[in-house]
Amino acid sequence: MKKEQMTMEALFDTEKTMAKEYLAKYTYPWEVLPHIGEIVKDLGEKLSEEDYERRGEDVWIHKSAVIASTATLKGPLILGKDVEVRPGAFIRGNVLVGEGSVVGNSTELKNVILFDSVQVPHYNYVGDSILGYKSHMGAASLTSNVKSDKTLVKVHGEDGDIETGLKKFGAVLGDYVEVGCGSVLNPGAVVGSHSNIYPLSSVRGCVDKNSIYKREGVIVEKEER
Repeated sequence: MKKEQMTMEALFDTEKTMAKEYLAKYTYPWEVLPHIGEIVKDLGEKLSEEDYERRGEDVWIHKSAVIASTATLKGPLILGKDVEVRPGAFIRGNVLVGEGSVVGNSTELKNVILFDSVQVPHYNYVGDSILGYKSHMGAASLTSNVKSDKTLVKVHGEDGDIETGLKKFGAVLGDYVEVGCGSVLNPGAVVGSHSNIYPLSSVRGCVDKNSIYKREGVIVEKEER
């Protein structure tokens, strides 16, 4: 994947998130990560009181959302229209969950933007990441957001590395990405839209759009149907 394929415009249809005006200020998705909390707060203050209920400090929940009584919600947080949050979910703050998304049982979210219709439905950890429209993480798949040596995360492109300046950066999934069960997305992973990750994968670096990631070094282009 080249640098031009990692841009906000290349990875996402930004019409599919209420944060579209904020995202337009940035070239690469990871540039947004240090600002998610302030984006959520600013958006929250502008939401309609007819549609959203404010619960405590900096937590806004659409009145159509279904929230399990055993879920933990910490702000800044927005849960959009028709969101479902299942039992045992732990949302730690600096989180925007888009319309129609599912946050599953025992799933943990921290400093993330989920576009509309994203599914993280079973035992997922998603931290310091952005997940595009209709992306889906299989059961027990997760993002690893800190390198083991604690150095700053680089994004490795075909045409050179990009220094992010971030110690914590999980993954970026483009629109319609499918991540197989039990997979790990290592720090700084970027997956292009309409790609599939095989179950039990350990993904490092970048995956081109319209690809199938089978294992490290074996990535094939999807056949047209």
